[in-house]
Amino acid sequence: MSTTFTFATPDGPRDIAIDQLVIAGWTARDRAAVDHHIAELAAIGVPPPSTVPLFYRVSAELLTQGEVLAFLGGDSSGEIEPVLIDDGEQLWLGLGSDHTNRKLESHSVAFSKQACLKPIGKEIWSFDDVRDHLDELELTSFIRDDDAGEWVVYQQGPLAKIRPLLDLVAASPLGEGERMGAGVAMMCGTLGAQGGVRPARHFRMQLHDPVRGRTLSHAYEATILPVIA
Repeated sequence: MSTTFTFATPDGPRDIAIDQLVIAGWTARDRAAVDHHIAELAAIGVPPPSTVPLFYRVSAELLTQGEVLAFLGGDSSGEIEPVLIDDGEQLWLGLGSDHTNRKLESHSVAFSKQACLKPIGKEIWSFDDVRDHLDELELTSFIRDDDAGEWVVYQQGPLAKIRPLLDLVAASPLGEGERMGAGVAMMCGTLGAQGGVRPARHFRMQLHDPVRGRTLSHAYEATILPVIA
């Protein structure tokens, strides 16, 4: 089953039906950074990956452009990721959060990926417009715990810290050269969290293009549902 999303593009709105979602994990370009992220998650009980990188298949119905989202329990947190979307005609670059249940992650990363909604932004850029300066694009996420609090930088760094996105496409289970097939979206990995992985009620993220002077952004609030025994 596919879900159709309306995205704003520099050339006007575009409707794209997405029916498959892949989440690429452990995608840092620097092996030391991968080992750091493995150790970071090991500190909260997450087992190491079987291979690097690793591609998780989850339901595309988890994708949402909503801004107030419900999650079970208080053990989940967001993480900023570049998102590639193939509409069957071309490749697009967007922004998303691989929001993950950290308690469940200590049991199974794959199960934890499926347990949470995956917020994505409402704007996308043509991949061809950024492919020649991808490494210069800058990812930043911010968190805050309450409505009156200040935003704190949670993650920050250039796409140069993540494996080349087209290399991830080629290595993914749905990759076909530089394409993935109509209706496929892939989250392409994240950056280490400043101060450690932790939940927050509010999550804001942005992908800045310093060459073209533009920014993709999205924010959402996590509301917590009680865990009933």
